[in-house]
Amino acid sequence: MSLRSLGKPIAQGLTAEVYVWDETHILKLFRDGRSPDQVAYEARIAWAVHTAGLPVPAVGGIVEVNGRRGLLYERVDGLSMMDSMGQKLWPLSQSARLWAELHADMHACRTVPELPFQRTELAQHIRAAPMLPPDLQRAALRALDTMPDGDRLCHGDFWPGNVLMSGRGPIIIDWICATRGNPLADVARSSILLLGGLASPLFSRAHKARIRRVHMPYLQRYFQLRPEGQEQCQAWQPIVAAARLNENVPGVQTWLLATVAAGLSQHG
Repeated sequence: MSLRSLGKPIAQGLTAEVYVWDETHILKLFRDGRSPDQVAYEARIAWAVHTAGLPVPAVGGIVEVNGRRGLLYERVDGLSMMDSMGQKLWPLSQSARLWAELHADMHACRTVPELPFQRTELAQHIRAAPMLPPDLQRAALRALDTMPDGDRLCHGDFWPGNVLMSGRGPIIIDWICATRGNPLADVARSSILLLGGLASPLFSRAHKARIRRVHMPYLQRYFQLRPEGQEQCQAWQPIVAAARLNENVPGVQTWLLATVAAGLSQHG
């Protein structure tokens, strides 16, 4: 199959485009620069998470189109939770509760051996963050060393854009950042993702208004279900913000740096 025969992508991101492959599969076609080892790694992670019994798409084989490698996934029809909120298909309060409940259910799962350690991944990102000054890098790594480990399944990129509202219920996608670790670090990461959206000049007023209306209800519902650790979650925020600086996200780097500096001053 050629790239032309696939038609237009139905979605695209920084690392890949998504195409309809057939009636039951979609193709996540990686952009140039994604190594065969990285594609094979994502396939293993996707399979490991699927076998844990969570609502996630099944993964198929690795294919090559026009010299680019891709992964076949089970086709799931439906808008993302974020898009459904934008179209007012779901009340924002209901979406926030569902998002929190999905996250709490995920964190009830003891993880699988194929996943990397959360602490290792965070440390690697902090060390590689180009905008992070050496003193803040050292402070972030020291703060990370003080935080407790965990053995739970953590998504690593859990926000409403990675939940598809399908006819058979919500389906969680994009597990490439999944780790085994402390669920409170995973909640802190979700919080940083949303708060960064508020700081970004690239987001519309309407988008920011939705973020404001789901962020706190999400946290409140999550800690109703898993009551312990709210203060620890706050302590994780500057650490995960330091790690996110390695992702070079347009529009939020300055905000992330300020968040790291302010949070680590309180941490220490």
